[in-house]
Amino acid sequence: MTMEEKISRYEAIRKEYQEKICHRMSKEQYEEYSEILFSTHSCAIEGNSFTVDDTRALKELGLGMIPHGRKLLECMEMADHLRAYEYVMQNLDHPLDEAFLKRINFLLTEHTISYHVPDAVAGEYADNNFQLSIVNFQLYERACQSDVHPMIVASRFHGYYEYLHPFRDGNGRTGRLLSNYILMRKGHPQLVIYLEERQQYIAALKQIHTEGTDEHLTHFFLDIAIRHMEEDLR
Repeated sequence: MTMEEKISRYEAIRKEYQEKICHRMSKEQYEEYSEILFSTHSCAIEGNSFTVDDTRALKELGLGMIPHGRKLLECMEMADHLRAYEYVMQNLDHPLDEAFLKRINFLLTEHTISYHVPDAVAGEYADNNFQLSIVNFQLYERACQSDVHPMIVASRFHGYYEYLHPFRDGNGRTGRLLSNYILMRKGHPQLVIYLEERQQYIAALKQIHTEGTDEHLTHFFLDIAIRHMEEDLR
């Protein structure tokens, strides 16, 4: 299936999905459902063992009730992810800029980075001399406001960001949050990459390095978005 055909299929299923699933929940219900599902799988891709039920319990009860069999570090990581997720969803009108990027990474890693990288600082680049070009942010900000399909913008920015890998920790989780920020700004459903899709996801990212193209990642984004919406509708 060509990119154009996939986008057409995505748009058709998106309309039905939003009518039959998203709009039948209250805004609060849908946001909580998405937050728990997305946070669970995004952290799981990085090795966190929380289940959806564990994440729901943590969100409802806080760190005072650690799910059975889970490490405190995993709990802190998930709590930080929930906090970063909520920050992004509350700031969908914020421009895509360096300050926004650093704030997301800070919230994601604030209470855990010292365990993973003792000398690192949350929200600060791995290389003190590193600076993301403001031109690139401006290009993607304009793309977000243009007629370029949001799935293309989200996947291309994700590939660009993961290729740079600017922080000492939390790059994957930060990048996946930014992809959803781009989609949500344009009124699209959130994209959840399930743990079971991790190998396909990593392979698509690697092809940016080996083949110099993000087309595989865009196809992957569209494929899993279509598949998940179809599964939910069934």
